[in-house]
Amino acid sequence: MDFLPTLWFVLIAVLWTGYLFLEGFDLGVGMLMKVFARDEKERRLLLNTVGPVWDGNEVWLITAGGATFAAFPFWYASLFSSLYIPLVFVLLALIFRAVAFEYRGKVHHDTWRRVWDWAIGIGSFTAAFGIGAMLALTTTGLPLDANGDRVGGPFAWFTWYAVLGGVALVAFCLLQAAAFLALKTDGAVRLRARRLVGRWLPLGLLPLAVWAIAVALANGKWFSWVLLVLAVAAALLAWTANRRDLEGRSFLFLGAFLLLGSATIFSGVFPVVLPSTLDSAWNLTVANASSSHYTLGLMSIVAAVGVPLVLAYQAWTYWIFRKRISTAHLPEPHDFAPAVGHGDAVGSGDAVVSGNAAPAAAGKD
Repeated sequence: MDFLPTLWFVLIAVLWTGYLFLEGFDLGVGMLMKVFARDEKERRLLLNTVGPVWDGNEVWLITAGGATFAAFPFWYASLFSSLYIPLVFVLLALIFRAVAFEYRGKVHHDTWRRVWDWAIGIGSFTAAFGIGAMLALTTTGLPLDANGDRVGGPFAWFTWYAVLGGVALVAFCLLQAAAFLALKTDGAVRLRARRLVGRWLPLGLLPLAVWAIAVALANGKWFSWVLLVLAVAAALLAWTANRRDLEGRSFLFLGAFLLLGSATIFSGVFPVVLPSTLDSAWNLTVANASSSHYTLGLMSIVAAVGVPLVLAYQAWTYWIFRKRISTAHLPEPHDFAPAVGHGDAVGSGDAVVSGNAAPAAAGKD
């Protein structure tokens, strides 16, 4: 087995795992906006816990997709073209979610905020479900022919594995978000989040465990079972730490469960990067789907410089914003007068005024 294709398979697996770990909790926080927060102030608190980091976390998604395209173009082409419809919805969900984060606090009006809250919640759910389905299919297979083209209609990808992967990632994101809120907040939200983790941790991790078990059974590699046992141990440690009010350890052990579960899945399918459910001879592997050695070598040099910089920057960001926050830290929503010249027309809520009037525009969360 060539070294560089294997190296980039491992790196892409690490990038996807990093994305799921970092983006997982802020997707979960987005989904909890309408079902966990009890009032406007708690919703603002949830937004402020992920406000400094959510857009930086999405860098991992772009990097994972870009690395797949550059290192394994045949893998990228077969996977993304086969899943064109669901991935369009994922893209739209991420766009609306990002816009909602920026626009929610622009107008001090309940209906305005309610619309953007739904955009955050639905966008977070759609993105989590779609990405989970995509990763499940890339590890369990698609109906690909000898050319790597999908066989069947536009919904040939919609299998129980796709549903399992989508549910697994949604459930994990919700659980990890609760652990993150228990770690990052104080007061009533912290207590409720900690109870949520203790009550739902076994059920929340079960779909991901079933996914890992299915891959391990299909491939029959002994080290996959070792990793799976370690993942279960990490889940037990996360649950125990939560019961002892050790929120930081609980969050980290959940991350360890994700890392070990991801290692179980990716190591189980290696060296196949995208199985064909029609004929195993048509599987895409690290050997027949990779770019040239020159391309992979150049990418390795760039990654050796860029990845440590990204890690250092994100570590610094999380360190700067490491303190707990509570609803007591948030000011009441208020209006402020924007800086506009005389005669400029500006909007305030549903009205448009001009002249010397100083209209009110809502302050950001």
